[in-house]
Amino acid sequence: MSKIAVLIPCYNEAQTIEKVVKDFKKELPEADIYVYDNNSNDDTAKIAKDAGAIVRHEYMQGKGNVIRRMFREIEADCYLMVDGDDTYPATHARQMCDLILEGKAEMVVGDRLSSTYFTENKRKFHNFGNVLVRFLVNKIFKSNVRDIMTGYRAFSRMFVKSFPIISGGFEIETEMTIHALDKKMKLENVLIDYRDRPSGSESKLNTVSDGLKVLNTIGKLFKQYRPLAFFSILSAISLLIGIGFFIPTLIGYLNTGLVEKFPSLIAASFFGIISIQLFVGGIILESIARKDRQNFELHLINLELNKK
Repeated sequence: MSKIAVLIPCYNEAQTIEKVVKDFKKELPEADIYVYDNNSNDDTAKIAKDAGAIVRHEYMQGKGNVIRRMFREIEADCYLMVDGDDTYPATHARQMCDLILEGKAEMVVGDRLSSTYFTENKRKFHNFGNVLVRFLVNKIFKSNVRDIMTGYRAFSRMFVKSFPIISGGFEIETEMTIHALDKKMKLENVLIDYRDRPSGSESKLNTVSDGLKVLNTIGKLFKQYRPLAFFSILSAISLLIGIGFFIPTLIGYLNTGLVEKFPSLIAASFFGIISIQLFVGGIILESIARKDRQNFELHLINLELNKK
């Protein structure tokens, strides 16, 4: 039988963790349920252990740091990640895991945004942020992922053991999605129900600061994974600024036969040179990124050979 591991990163989820563990044990009785406690100051770890979970600890604060340790330490054929706040029903777990175990996907995304998220979630800026992030990622990477920031996902062993985690916080979901898109891994969207946190349970996500971190992550990963497109945009902006400085100089020269605005001409030349450098830099970095993709494919082959 294929081994399934349910991964539950937790920070102060004493109110809901018992129900989450028991719900997933009921839906996936053959699975190992792992709860990684991230410096909770309540009884999250004890309650999870009493409910039947395997409890471990990550002392570096941040969801990304917890996921990094989980992916390193746990061996399974299918990994199901879910939050410990009881916002994601366990009833979708079997469907998501089957897509992984049947080889139909490397990552399955639990899609809240096409279901009940906008009616259940009471934090309107979260709604706007989710839509904005989805638009940016799908536009930049020419994809159709319906929920970029969902915490309910299933992964294959190949994805887990080949994913280099950089993010330390809530931007980890965005990083996962972009990595899968860039490496051409098969993604599937599964429509899931979403329910808001129960009364008394508080979200650890800060709308402004964590939202800015997510946008910053998208920008960094855009530069890393699509350098030619990224630097071409900057090159075009620089070129337009240079043209803006050059046009008045050219008009003056055509009217008088003299170059009367030397500072504008110098500025135009400066931005023109910057534009060329940015474009050339993008070409060089695109070659490096392409080589990185080739090395990644060889790494996947080695993973498969080692598994056999």
